[in-house]
Amino acid sequence: MKLKLFVALLCAASINACIAQTTDKKDDAVKKENNRLAKYNARGIYPVIKSSKMSGVLPVDGITEKPDTSLTYKLLISLTLGAGGGEKIKEVNKGLVEIGRLINLHIAAGVPKAKLQVVVVTHSKALYALMNNEAFKKEFKDDNPNLTLLNEIESAGTKFIACGQALQFLEIKNEELLPEVKIALSAKTAISTYRLKGYVLYEIDEE
Repeated sequence: MKLKLFVALLCAASINACIAQTTDKKDDAVKKENNRLAKYNARGIYPVIKSSKMSGVLPVDGITEKPDTSLTYKLLISLTLGAGGGEKIKEVNKGLVEIGRLINLHIAAGVPKAKLQVVVVTHSKALYALMNNEAFKKEFKDDNPNLTLLNEIESAGTKFIACGQALQFLEIKNEELLPEVKIALSAKTAISTYRLKGYVLYEIDEE
């Protein structure tokens, strides 16, 4: 009986030690990631989009490959990444953050702002981010957290297009969107149209 008790205690001690070790590793990983983010935020530059900390650009020394500034950079972005359910809907859409970063990267690389043309085709649950504040607040009981970033991105010359099929499916009315948002029959037809116009496609979807 004493031997069984001893073995049980030994196993329990081993399990606790493993749990403690796993917790320590997780804590170390979190600290390491936080340190990286702190360094990123300290060194990042924000040529155009400034309201999102994660849209920054890290300076790079010794660059030998640069954009051709004689070209017009036509970027087509397919955005489906939503903020998620529950309270996450009240956070800034990570897809918009990445769009801000994409714009900043091109400007920081030397592309003149006048030669950067960006079109964002928005579908799926990413459409909630394009709702005007009144409609968003009615639906989610809070202000739309994306408005400042959206205004910056739109002011940089970006066109937003909403997928009409997704609007119908999600039961979002046209008048519930921000006034600058254009509406297409579908995301697929908008994407094919702009690709035929020579736009480079970027897809920002679920990770």
